Amino acid sequence: MDELPVIKTRRKGHSQTQSMLIPSEDMVARMLRAAPPGELSEVAAVRKSLAAQYGADACCPVTVRRHLVHISQTGTAPFWRFVDPDRPFARRMNGGPNLIRARLKEEQ
Repeated sequence: MDELPVIKTRRKGHSQTQSMLIPSEDMVARMLRAAPPGELSEVAAVRKSLAAQYGADACCPVTVRRHLVHISQTGTAPFWRFVDPDRPFARRMNGGPNLIRARLKEEQ
């Protein structure tokens, strides 16, 4: 946890607020690398873990998805461990669903 997290206060409902972590790409990439090889994990688990790690109530889902797309294009972390090949979002990844399935199979 070398970098300073960006945490913004956002509205939640009509009268409440929550602290929202805006993660860096490096934060997301570290979580991807720490995931068990050959297993498909939930992106929501990454967001929950990051929020807890940095003391926020939540982690921005849009930012995490953008980082996942960029990570898939640069190949800097194993994105296939968190992107379900059967979901539409997998088509946005470099190599698409077929690459995700192949990488998961290789790691098993």
